[in-house]
Amino acid sequence: MPGTPGAEVPPPETTDTPARRLRGVPRQRHRTARSGEPRAGARDTDTLAFVESPVQLLNVLEWAHTAQATGLTVVVLSPHDPMTRGQLRRMAELARDEGHTVRWEEARGGPTAPMRTIGGLAPLLRRARCVVIGDPFSRYVQLLLSLARARDLVVVDDGTATMEFISQLARGEKLVRWHRNGSGRGARDLIFAPFSATARRRLTPAPEGGRRTVGLFSSMPVEAPPGVEVTTNEFAWTRGRFGPPRLTRAADIVGTSLVETGVVDTERYLAAVGSLARTHGATRYFAHRKESTEKLRRLVAETGLEIVRPDLPLELIARRGPIGRLIVSFPSTVVHTLPLALRGTEVKVAVCDIDPEWLTANASPRAQGFLDGVTGTARDVQRLPFTQPMAAG
Repeated sequence: MPGTPGAEVPPPETTDTPARRLRGVPRQRHRTARSGEPRAGARDTDTLAFVESPVQLLNVLEWAHTAQATGLTVVVLSPHDPMTRGQLRRMAELARDEGHTVRWEEARGGPTAPMRTIGGLAPLLRRARCVVIGDPFSRYVQLLLSLARARDLVVVDDGTATMEFISQLARGEKLVRWHRNGSGRGARDLIFAPFSATARRRLTPAPEGGRRTVGLFSSMPVEAPPGVEVTTNEFAWTRGRFGPPRLTRAADIVGTSLVETGVVDTERYLAAVGSLARTHGATRYFAHRKESTEKLRRLVAETGLEIVRPDLPLELIARRGPIGRLIVSFPSTVVHTLPLALRGTEVKVAVCDIDPEWLTANASPRAQGFLDGVTGTARDVQRLPFTQPMAAG
């Protein structure tokens, strides 16, 4: 029934926009399986994927396309955020259309939800020979990995965080998100420390000749440690399924949650967006799913930009179109993924550097170096120094 943990159909939402039929996507061709019922024709039933965001689910679909894996089980560990849930529901529809089983877990639906979720997933974890994860930093995923018996582990991109994950794995460090500031020794950190350590060991390749394998499926420029097999994500599934897009004459700006994560000062960010809009003739601002309503309202009032709340990851939105001939972004995942998704079109992607003076006093000491790395390693993009947009303002 709707709302039941482990249901095969994502439950209806009351906190964000109603689900809409995706343009350009054929209507579902098969019935939805009941909970626990295998889908007819499914073959890779021993492959289990865990996702917590729309981008992770998109990259699982890209991995399945590249690996020719059909009929895998995708477990959505649903978050609270309404925008994220809405995009996940639409991505789940695409996954079902590809023949995969989607198991929607209300993993954060109250104090007893984690135990119910883990208990319900335990049989699947014991049977799975391959586990695919989208966020190795997630405490939920780390806990589930400690229960898994799979010989093969695959990490798919969770955006630019993949770059930091690989760096920490290579250095043998504990897994900590790049924008997090602090010692990591709070009460929750101490409780989850054993699971984090176990996950790090599981994600470390076995010595040569070992039976356990670790793979990385990524569009990020990473240098994986020895033993990690890297497969490049070329966004072949996205390009084959959508587009090519119709192009508009105006530029589009891609939003970021750097303010919401406490990295960039609000006033500096608003001024930079306004200057970019004036410099490049942008008319639309594609909001990140985690951007606050208050900040977006100020953007409308101060810049006149039209705010677009995408119902799918931006790679799919851009590929479906219409999209601007120029897409301007701050350092983020899309400066690496959009050139791949839009290969063969006339769309240009530009990235604006982050001025060190824009950082907040609470920003992690690693923030500037990480953001510079995101920008500096992006391929097939135009680089905009931060002095250019601010001077134009």
